[in-house]
Amino acid sequence: MLQPPHSSLQVAAVPAQRVPVRDRDQDAPWHTEAVCRRDEAGLFFAPSKEPTAARLSREEAAKRVCARCPVMVECREHALLQPEPYGVWGGLTAAERRVVLARRRRREMELKKTARTQGRIAAAG
Repeated sequence: MLQPPHSSLQVAAVPAQRVPVRDRDQDAPWHTEAVCRRDEAGLFFAPSKEPTAARLSREEAAKRVCARCPVMVECREHALLQPEPYGVWGGLTAAERRVVLARRRRREMELKKTARTQGRIAAAG
């Protein structure tokens, strides 16, 4: 399993540049370009017994970091495929990722149901 791209280094003063996927070195792992590698890991992962207001504020700050990240989509897909149970990944909290996964499962079930129905209609026709 990949290690979180988040590190304990301080935020860089220079804003990240968005790099189109096609221009990146395809041999390098996606997380080498993650903006959060320069941010405090505590921004992305909740401390124990964190008050709700503090959690919401921290998560919004983490999402702002994600919003400027050139590998946000790759990060999000990693978190959804693993699935990562904690932290902000690809601009989504753990709860938001659970919603996305539930929607994907429902959509897959609906597509399978539709395919079975169309298969029965074709066989009967």
